[in-house]
Amino acid sequence: MTRTTAPFGRRAAPVTAREEHGAYVVIRCRDAEGPSPAPGQFYMLTASERWGGGQGERPFLPRAFSVLRAHAGELQFLIEVVGPGTNRLCELHSGDELLLVGPLGNGFAPPREGRAPLLVGGGVGIAPLAIWQDALGSEATTALLGFRDEAHAHGASLLTNPTVATDDGSVGHHGLVTALLEDELDDRADEVEVYACGPPPMLEAVRAMCTDHQVPAQLALESGMACGFGACFGCVVPTQDGYVRLCVDGPVLEASKLESALVAGAGH
Repeated sequence: MTRTTAPFGRRAAPVTAREEHGAYVVIRCRDAEGPSPAPGQFYMLTASERWGGGQGERPFLPRAFSVLRAHAGELQFLIEVVGPGTNRLCELHSGDELLLVGPLGNGFAPPREGRAPLLVGGGVGIAPLAIWQDALGSEATTALLGFRDEAHAHGASLLTNPTVATDDGSVGHHGLVTALLEDELDDRADEVEVYACGPPPMLEAVRAMCTDHQVPAQLALESGMACGFGACFGCVVPTQDGYVRLCVDGPVLEASKLESALVAGAGH
């Protein structure tokens, strides 16, 4: 897995655009001084104003987000409002300022020889798959994306030629994205390597399926983080070799090293 080292300290990134994609918001910002992230790495984000001064003085800790895209000194982040932190970040518009630390963590590794990348995303977890698809080339990838409903399925437009599943059947396949994955693995288990990011139950289903079909898989996990560089031990998750910190040993981990992908998620 690849790692780009983050500069020391927090830096300001001017917001250049705010885009709505159904239930999601994409925040674009300029980060001319920062290094280009590897696909799968993440940033710790805060807004420069009204952070720590809202209801109950929340939010007061930064929020971890995988980078959606990075190009020519611009970073993009995919955000859904689920709490005070994401709500404040989604309020940002062009001219506002985002404070960030990153890129952090380990990203995706290239597929093993003779295997093609198969991307599997759920909800806001599609973010690191978009930048990975950019790096691999859309013609070389198959992308399977799952969403709750039509409003969330607008996020599928952020990747190229995905196959979509929705829980309520409003767009694409009626059911879980893991049903699409099962079909793919039944047809070409010897030909693919799976890259997945999404909610823990989805990732656990992906891990189990890949184990059953003897398919290598790399999972981008989520856990509660307060610092992003290994000091707080808030993102510790169990593996077959003991506990690891997702912020420095992940967030991308080999599925074969996990007993389970059902690790605690992070509220925003």
